[in-house]
Amino acid sequence: MALKDRFKKYIRVLRVTKKPDAQEFMNIAKITSLGILVIGLLGFLINTIANLI
Repeated sequence: MALKDRFKKYIRVLRVTKKPDAQEFMNIAKITSLGILVIGLLGFLINTIANLI
């Protein structure tokens, strides 16, 4: 029964979700890209400082 209940929950979630429109997708992509850039720059700075020390 647990497997059947789990699949019912998955189906319920899939019914509620929707595909984002183009504007919403672009906003998500921009925010994600900015986050990756910030984390990359932070890692680069830490690596550079560690190499100088």
